[in-house]
Amino acid sequence: MMRTKPSAKDMLMRYTPAAIALSLLVAVSSSAILSEPSEALDPRAAKLMSEGRAAVSSGKLQAAIDAYEAALTVEPGDVSVLVALAEATRRTGMQGKAVHYYRMVLASDPRNLDALAGEGMALAEKGATEKANRNLARLEALCGNSCAATEKLAAAIAKGPSPRMVTAEAVTPRPIVSEN
Repeated sequence: MMRTKPSAKDMLMRYTPAAIALSLLVAVSSSAILSEPSEALDPRAAKLMSEGRAAVSSGKLQAAIDAYEAALTVEPGDVSVLVALAEATRRTGMQGKAVHYYRMVLASDPRNLDALAGEGMALAEKGATEKANRNLARLEALCGNSCAATEKLAAAIAKGPSPRMVTAEAVTPRPIVSEN
């Protein structure tokens, strides 16, 4: 019995799956090896963050926002700074700006529980309960019903939207014409 030499097509079909699996393994392991753990905050940013926390605890939210924004210039895109800034901004009643900061965090870390809960609370305070419920469902999938972030968001949704500010046009008195 004479053996025939395998054709190029046979060789390609035989070794392609193994080659693809091996290249995928190399790509995943090299990206895991090359990724570095996150570095600690710059000392200047850490000082500004502690100033911001102290301002929040004393009720000076604008001073906290200023400190967090300064820390953000030292450490641009840092997740902890952005979450703190978003929280302080949300507490001042600027939910739209807070949602922006939370979404910046979620763009880099979609599984960040604090950002998901914070965004959901800001949305609930704005009255966007359907979107807030989506965040609640994501949180429940990530950490369960008894997670602190899930419970905070569920309480914010149950509370409902925060009262809106009254515009000057809504309270402008209308002149009353009367005869003397």
